[in-house]
Amino acid sequence: MESKFEENVVEVIAVIRRHKIQETKEALSKEGFDQMTFYSVHGRGRQKGRGGLANELDPGLNLITDKADIADNDYGFLPKRMLSLAIKEDDLDRAVKVLININKTGHYGDGKIFVLPVRLTERIRTAEEGLYAIS
Repeated sequence: MESKFEENVVEVIAVIRRHKIQETKEALSKEGFDQMTFYSVHGRGRQKGRGGLANELDPGLNLITDKADIADNDYGFLPKRMLSLAIKEDDLDRAVKVLININKTGHYGDGKIFVLPVRLTERIRTAEEGLYAIS
């Protein structure tokens, strides 16, 4: 059986602050990344939700004062946005740079970026495959 592994397509998944979604969408579109999907998610990272929604919306409040604050408190999950885009591997550095430039505040909770290989890409309507299906 012939493999349809797509060596030139990757999926970029980014978990970002909720209020950064519009700015992120506009910046990605400006760079030619128009096809994306956003999800509403909840999560927590190293800070375990410390600072709550106030810190999520205004990280400048800097409610986390030291590592003991992180280790000694177990908080719930914070609302975030997760975006997914399938792109050509050649465009990966540019897409990641856009995501970091828009979403980096330098405070806990700025998010994460994950890059995954795409094994198959097929447009349902036309049966186009590979790079043709994402362009």
